[in-house]
Parts: sequence; C-alpha cells; structure tokens
Amino acid sequence: MNVKGLIFSAIASIFILTSCATSKIPPKVITKVIRDTVIINSKTEQPEMTRAAKLDNYKVTTDYYPAISQDNRVRFLILHYTAINTDLSLKVLTQKDVSAHYLVNDYDDKVINLLVDETKRAWHAGISNWKGLDNLNFSSIGIEIVNLGNKGNDLSPNYTPYPDYQIKKVGELAQDIVKRYAISPVNVIGHSDITPGRKFDPGPLFPWKRLYTEYGVGAWYDDADKLLFISQYPWDTTSSVFITQFQTDLKKYGYNVPTNGMIDTQTKNAIVAFQMHFRPEKYDGAIDAETWAILKALNKKYNP
Repeated sequence: MNVKGLIFSAIASIFILTSCATSKIPPKVITKVIRDTVIINSKTEQPEMTRAAKLDNYKVTTDYYPAISQDNRVRFLILHYTAINTDLSLKVLTQKDVSAHYLVNDYDDKVINLLVDETKRAWHAGISNWKGLDNLNFSSIGIEIVNLGNKGNDLSPNYTPYPDYQIKKVGELAQDIVKRYAISPVNVIGHSDITPGRKFDPGPLFPWKRLYTEYGVGAWYDDADKLLFISQYPWDTTSSVFITQFQTDLKKYGYNVPTNGMIDTQTKNAIVAFQMHFRPEKYDGAIDAETWAILKALNKKYNP
C-alpha cells in the first residue's frame, strides 16, 4: 500500500471511531418540571401566569378559578438608589444578601434588569414600616436606581441628579407595576419614607412630582389645597397639642411616628423624609407652614 493509501486508511479509521463514539452517547433527557402555566383568568378574560401544583396522578382543575375573595401580595412599590455604579450594583444585588426586583441602570439605553421574579420576595426594604405594616419585603416590589446618592455629608450634602433618560425608564416601569397591581398612590414610596433616619434614598433630587404628573404614579398634593391650608396655619406651633396633631397626621399618611407631643428623633426623621419627598427644597425636619399645609393637603386628597 502506498503512502496515500495509508493516509486515507488512517483518516477513515478516525471517522469510524468518531462515529462509533458518538453513537454511544445517550440522548439528552429533559427532566425539569415547569409549574407555571399560562391560563385565561375567568374574571378578567386576560391571559396570566399562574403558579400551581402539577400532579402525576391527579388533575388540578381551574374551572372555578379565580375565587372572588383574594387580592395581590403586592401592595407597595418602593424606590431606592444604589449609591454605587451599575457594575457594582449588579454584583451586589445578585451576589450579596440584598436584592431588588428591578435595577434601572445609569446608561442611556433601552435596558432594565429583572433580578427577582415579582412573585418572589426580594430583600430591599429591611426593617421597615408603612401604614402600620412591618417588614415590607413581604408585600412590595423594589426598584433600585443606579445613582451615587449623597457624595457629601450630613452637614454639607451633595446629592447626585437623575438624568432624564433614567427617569423615563423608572416612570414607565413604575407605571406598569402600579397598573397591574392597582397600587394606591400613597403606597408608592421611597426607602427613606419607610425607614426614616436610617435610609435617605432615593434622595431629595428624585422627581416625585414628575412621576405623578407625567406617569400618574404616586401621590402629590393639589396646589389650591396647599394655599388654603397655609392661610389656616395656627399661631401656636410649639404646643404639645399642635405637635400631637401633626404626628397624628403623619401617622395617618403612613409614617411610623409616636403621638407624644414632642419633636423627638423619630418624629424629626419622619419630617425630614416627608420633606425630601414632597418639599425637597428644604428638608430640615422643622414643622413650618408649608410642610404642615402639604401634609394637610395630602390627607385631604388621599385620606379624607
């Protein structure tokens, strides 16, 4: 046999061995059980994803789905800033003991990151309270926004502005969530609202009013009501009766404060959080006419 013949025989042997080896590899078997099913909600006639049992020996029927007596787990939408850049935010929120359902990056692109399924609990709120409910991780969706936060200090704060393209992302995302879960305007809140004094995000530069006016998300007061209440601002604002009433109004809106007639640390922190949200031009924790009037106007509109 000549050299060419030897080479051809060697190559042919390799192909034969390869084909034999390949033929012995067992076919891939998919064993994953998918328990999320798309069905038509008999109440809304809309398709939705339903998580339910799938049994080998029994049929789980949806003939009587959904029952009238039910509501959504999600009652709150909580907004945060990360205080770090996008790359670090993704690392921390996916590899550490903290998470959020969504991350809005600081790039001018069309991307929003889903990090935790909405049906699951994310760890973003921590020790928290709103409207008398604790541990809001159980009943909320959390949106983290990539923003460097306060680059200064308490005496000389220097908060980072939010670019327009980022607010558009947040606005459209929040609008979708609020609509799907019918979240009350007063339950669209910041981390600072539910943990006053411990957290300050999304900070005084977050445009809550724009979220309300452009996307119909969250709460905002009516200017006419604010002006009306300013004209009714009482003369004696240092009495325990006045302070107790203000604390009662804060609690009525949602903040976790005592009603002891004193501007203690807990009350002052709540006032700062309230001012950051609704009067960010000045958030000193003092009860002035504008702060008092805005709170009155909000309760008139949302908690009559």
